[in-house]
Formats: sequence, structure tokens, C-alpha cells
Amino acid sequence: MAEAERIIGTPDIPEAEGHEGAEPEQADGKVSPEAAEPAGQDAGDAGDAENGEATVDRSPGTRRRRIILLFSVAVLAYLLDLGSKMLVVAKLEHQEPIEIFGDWLRFDAIRNAGAAFGLGEAFTIIFTIIAATVIVVIARLARKLYSLPWAIALGLLLGGALGNLTDRIFRSPGVFEGAVVDFIAPAHFAVFNLADSAIVCGGILIVLLSFKGLDPDGTVHKD
Repeated sequence: MAEAERIIGTPDIPEAEGHEGAEPEQADGKVSPEAAEPAGQDAGDAGDAENGEATVDRSPGTRRRRIILLFSVAVLAYLLDLGSKMLVVAKLEHQEPIEIFGDWLRFDAIRNAGAAFGLGEAFTIIFTIIAATVIVVIARLARKLYSLPWAIALGLLLGGALGNLTDRIFRSPGVFEGAVVDFIAPAHFAVFNLADSAIVCGGILIVLLSFKGLDPDGTVHKD
């Protein structure tokens, strides 16, 4: 066996080089500062991830999906509000209220010239301008939208604002002064509609997201 190794020869093993890609070590067994540098970078990336900055997917595809979700929620909220108002005007207006849960909840069609829940009837044109402004602001926010919860919240706001704005424009007594159709009448509470509900739900969701430090672009701020 020894004779065969003498004839064939023993292959050289570069012990100094070690395994391919191994980091060089100093004489005392410690890793050199150059070798430790990538680990420091990874630690920094992990810190950014904890702050919610490195984990946000800001690709065009993500933004496009969030915008589609926003407008899908808005269209759904708008169609539900519009359909319910058309049904109420055709079947319930000038009729006796319909009791749903006894005295706790009724359907009672009324015309509201004010804001949500019958507030501020003397400022119909002001509320019309506010609703139009909300729609413009939401459209501008959509350009940097990467957060799924924010897409849902803004969609609810947009659908509700469009629902009531449609009444302001197309219902009597005139353009931008039209009275909104309300019909959901809980006991000891103001009468409202589905658009009002969408606006309130969207507003509550935005408050919760802001409280948690989540921005529309997906960035999380931790105080």
C-alpha cells in the first residue's frame, strides 16, 4: 500500500486555504474585522426590519393590487348604498316604518339635508364640498398606497363619500343641495344610511391604524 502511494503520489490538500469561501482567521482564532463586517450589515438590516422599513414590499405590482382593492371596496360600498336607497325610495318612502327588532331597530325613510346622522342641515353645500375634497385626497393617497388595511379603510371612505355625494348632486331640491336618503333608525339614535356606516367604519379603522403607527405606504413607526 505504501509502495502504491509512493508511485501514484498523494494529492495536495491546501490546508491553508481551507474550505472554499471560508473566512480568514487570525493566529489567536478570532475572525478578522473584514470578515466580521457582513455580520454587522445583517444586524443593521434586522434592525430596519424591526422598525418596519425593510419588510415593506414597494413593488409596482403590490401598489397596483392595493389600488385595485381600494376601488373594489369603494365600488362595493357605493353599490350597496345606492341599491338600498333606490329600494327605500321605491318601497318605503311615504309609508309606515318597518320594525326590524321591535323598538330597537326600524327602517324609516327620511330625507336629510345635513351631514351624517342628520347633523348640520343648514350647511348642505359645505358638506358637498367636503365630500368632494375627501375623494380627491383619497385619490392622491392611492399613489403611495402599499398597506392592505389602509386600502380597505380608504375604500370604505371613498365608497361612502361617493354614495352621499350622489344624493347631493342628483336628488331634490337641486344640484349640490340634494337631501340624502336615510333609513336605518336605531332606538335613541339618529337615522343614517349605508354610506354613513361605511364612512364611520373607515374612519375608525384609520384611527386604529394611526394609533398602531402604520402609514399608507406600509411603514410602521414605533414610539
